[in-house]
Amino acid sequence: MSQTLDPTPIPFATPAEVRAALLARREIALLDVREEDPFAQAHPLWAANLPLSKLELEAYGRIPRRDTEIVVYDDGEGRAERAARGLVQLGYTSVRVLEGGLAGWRDAGGELFRDVNVPSKSFGELVEAERHTPSLAAEEVKALLDAKADVVVLDARRFDEYQTMSIPTATSVPGAELVLRARALAPDPATRVIVNCAGRTRSIIGTQSLVNAGLPNPVAALRNGTIGWLLAGQQLDHGQSRRYPAEVPAGQQAAARAAAADVARRAGVRRAGHGQLAGFVAEAGRTTYRLDVRTPEEYAAGHREGFRSAPGGQLVQETDVHVPVRGARIVLTDEDEHASGGGVRAAMTASWLAQMGWEVWLLDAPAVSPAERVTGPDVAPLPPLPTPRGVSPATLADWLATGDGAAGGGTTVIDVTTSANHVRRHVPGAWWAIRADLREALGRIPPARRYVLTCGSSLLAKFAVADLEHALQQAGRDAEVWLLEGGNNAWADAGLPTESGDAHLASPRIDRYRRPYEGTDAPREAMQGYLDWEFGLVEQLGRDGTHHFRVLPAEGALA
Repeated sequence: MSQTLDPTPIPFATPAEVRAALLARREIALLDVREEDPFAQAHPLWAANLPLSKLELEAYGRIPRRDTEIVVYDDGEGRAERAARGLVQLGYTSVRVLEGGLAGWRDAGGELFRDVNVPSKSFGELVEAERHTPSLAAEEVKALLDAKADVVVLDARRFDEYQTMSIPTATSVPGAELVLRARALAPDPATRVIVNCAGRTRSIIGTQSLVNAGLPNPVAALRNGTIGWLLAGQQLDHGQSRRYPAEVPAGQQAAARAAAADVARRAGVRRAGHGQLAGFVAEAGRTTYRLDVRTPEEYAAGHREGFRSAPGGQLVQETDVHVPVRGARIVLTDEDEHASGGGVRAAMTASWLAQMGWEVWLLDAPAVSPAERVTGPDVAPLPPLPTPRGVSPATLADWLATGDGAAGGGTTVIDVTTSANHVRRHVPGAWWAIRADLREALGRIPPARRYVLTCGSSLLAKFAVADLEHALQQAGRDAEVWLLEGGNNAWADAGLPTESGDAHLASPRIDRYRRPYEGTDAPREAMQGYLDWEFGLVEQLGRDGTHHFRVLPAEGALA
């Protein structure tokens, strides 16, 4: 996010033009460049949050085609034009600013949504409304568990979310795994299967996945998830580690594969071979996301080159994060060695994305050989990294202890990591600031002769050095700017002291929106308010009119 001044004006896009692109299913990335909390308070349905603070870290991975039509906006905070210029410097060639920003969208009659992952959550509510997805209240589920009824509870969230809090007896089975694993966890067709998440969406989608795939067991969602459980005055478990079995018997796997393939076919999912995929990737003017829906551990053990990691359940839940270019093409694989064309997880994930209005394909090709596999975790592509002057943790410790002769206040550390990470652990005395607000933060940070920027690994801080130098120049301050080599992690690894707390916040903690369904300490009013909001999403979808959702009818029913 270079601060080099560019006199070239950034063109505007009107709300009507953006809406027309969405209605025509033309590719467009509508980007809200504010921090996550203000984004969550109000935004258009198809806006994706890409904060100005993280522009270089996220842009290439989330918007792979440089000539994608991009429209950015803020709500008068002064971020939109800076983000647009930053995107142009990153090589994007079709960038505009939304005329009037968020207020312009509202004044033009555009619907505004709150919270995060709204396309997925509103789609989940539409699924329940149209398919009447079966559900049980928390009190009913508790009575079944107390009676030791023949019932299994499957938690469709990520494993780390499950570990934080879970329904008693629940087993962790993230959403994309449900159709593949349910038969092994409930082999008796008489066993009742209950699917839960923290709120509603993943419970609904998980339950309806099992219904769509023809699981013979009685299936129901835990109505309102762990929120509903808490609001009913019932206790949650914490720190549980029950996970689905690693192996699925061949017969159950074959049944799940056939069912998932049929669901995907009915949803309009198509199949692409090697040659067609190569053509997709080379196609000018079209974005193709290549995504591997297996678990992060499986992906890291070996994956097909060019495919990013997007575990299937979370991909359906967080489509706006993984695929922010509305109208793009999506190709999925789960590298199931037992079947070409993708296995159960890819097919079920694809079926949901197709119903959400995406063009979705399954990779129809044999699994790559071990020699061809790329190993390691998912890594986002990045622009060339700046190379600012760096200081080692040991030298910084000396500077902080002695002042090292620095005049005008000595050395000050500025931490641009997430606020949660800063509060958890930071260099003693470090100030926390939002990278995009460094100029404003300097008004709260005492003057110093030397500033050292850091974050968890110093990756984001590398890009922030130029921003701080520019902010100091604008403020008329003559000071050195350095980068802590290896960041906070290297400082801690060197055995140097750290501290916790929020005593030195130079920016408000708006970098992350606190979900009402996180943890157990959210106010009950906030939890109930969140549920009430979800109940109203179908009506909002109707007013907005840009969603293109098409819920798959029951097999044999008229579409």
